[in-house]
Amino acid sequence: MFVHETTVRVRYAETDQMGYVYYGNYPQYYEVGRVETMRALGMSYKRLESEGVMLPVSNLTIKYIKPAYYDDLLTIRTTISTIPNIKIDFSYEIFNEKGILLNIGTTTLVFVDIKTGKISKAPSAMIEELSKYVN
Repeated sequence: MFVHETTVRVRYAETDQMGYVYYGNYPQYYEVGRVETMRALGMSYKRLESEGVMLPVSNLTIKYIKPAYYDDLLTIRTTISTIPNIKIDFSYEIFNEKGILLNIGTTTLVFVDIKTGKISKAPSAMIEELSKYVN
C-alpha cells in the first residue's frame, strides 16, 4: 500500500453561504491529493502525458462525514492499494487540523493512449515503482 499526505488550506471562495466547504470542491481536493501522490511516485501527470498517456476519471465516490470550514488546514491522505493494470484506484481520507475525519472517497482512473484514444496498460515504470509498496 502506498500512502501519501498533502495539505491544503480552505479558501474563502471554496465555502458556501453556510460557511461550509461547498460539497463540489471535494473532488478538487482529491485531485490535489492524487497529483501529489503521483508526483511522490515519480510519475507526474506531466510526465505521463509526455509519454503519451492520459488518465481520465471513470468513477468517483464521496462520503461526507463532517464539514470543513474557511481557513481550515486539511490533510488529504491518498492511498493506492493495488497494482494498476488498465486502471488505477485511489482512496482518500480528508482530516481537519484536529485530526477529525471529515470526508472519504475513491476515484478510478483509466489509462488511455493519447494518440489512439483507446484504453492502454499502465506504464511499466509505474507498475515497477508501486510494486515496492503494494503486494
